[in-house]
Amino acid sequence: MRLPIAISGILVASLGLNAPVMSMPPIQVAQTPAYTTFNLEQFKINYQLWRRQRISNYRYEFTRSCNCLPKATEPVIIEVRNRVKTSITYKETGQPADAELFQQYNTIPKLFNIIKDALTRKAANLTVQYDPILGYPTQINIDYDSQIADDEIFLTITNLQEIN
Repeated sequence: MRLPIAISGILVASLGLNAPVMSMPPIQVAQTPAYTTFNLEQFKINYQLWRRQRISNYRYEFTRSCNCLPKATEPVIIEVRNRVKTSITYKETGQPADAELFQQYNTIPKLFNIIKDALTRKAANLTVQYDPILGYPTQINIDYDSQIADDEIFLTITNLQEIN
């Protein structure tokens, strides 16, 4: 008779230890995602570094990976003169690309705007790599909402060259 009472007592005691405390409200902690603070600081530093270069004539290779048109994901060479896009050609063929497909990526300042927008919209995930000397972004990976499939974009900027 004592064994069932002892077992019952142990079970009740263990349930009491595992049950949440009902009289205490849950702790709420306001958190700012770590990437936001870090990326905002890195953004400011590198944007200023790029601006100090005063490069107005340049070309770079650009590749976008996304759930979009195949022609929009082919590597292109973007040429900028006097801070304005002058040509976009496919890297493999040298043929002109549809400029509208690359309109928001066709200058380095516009790429900085993409990063700024992701920070403002508080993207679920934002990873940016910058050129250590010139400050321009070399890799931009954005997932705007982790609950939505196919909203991610991956941008790669390589071989930036100042031109005359």
